[in-house]
Amino acid sequence: MTSTETESTATIHSWDAPFRQFEAWFAEAEKSEPNDPNGMALATVGADGMPSVRMVLLKGQDAQGFVFYTNYESRKGRQILGTMKAALLFHWKSLRRQVRVEGEVESVTDAEADAYFHSRPKASQIGAWASQQSRPLKGRFELEARVAQFTAKHAIGQVPRPPYWSGFRVKPRLIEFWEDRPFRLHDRTVYHRNDAGDGWTTEKLFP
Repeated sequence: MTSTETESTATIHSWDAPFRQFEAWFAEAEKSEPNDPNGMALATVGADGMPSVRMVLLKGQDAQGFVFYTNYESRKGRQILGTMKAALLFHWKSLRRQVRVEGEVESVTDAEADAYFHSRPKASQIGAWASQQSRPLKGRFELEARVAQFTAKHAIGQVPRPPYWSGFRVKPRLIEFWEDRPFRLHDRTVYHRNDAGDGWTTEKLFP
């Protein structure tokens, strides 16, 4: 291998560069995906070191990170609170594209959580109170009984946000954009956040 071949192909980009690319791809996905273009796989790790993954919905995105909401007492909530790290995957089959995100996690502010919670349908707000997420359920009737209980309790007035229900923001250290190309010669561009946190280094990867 020559010295030229071993030289880095990295390029420095501004702080918002990968987020602008994500916004452009996401706008296209909103037009082409038949269901939930904001669906994303969320990967976490438990105290036993075993990984866990499930689908959640993106509810906010800007140059600070990617936001979703959940029950903090759920399995994913407890795993995130234990490590404050997570990974995300967006896969838009209609566009033959995917985006991977890895990074640290922070809780959203109470004001952010309140604003989003009160934007939800009342039935969803009641559901947040009724569901003891990730815990054993004796049967459907137990859940329906809890829904009836909290529906009656909050029949009048605004439904308060449960103290255990809030949001997380994944603050990426790495964002990879993958796009399908013929003969599996796909295009892969990876953004790595620099140590100062004010810019990104990019590089291309073999497919």
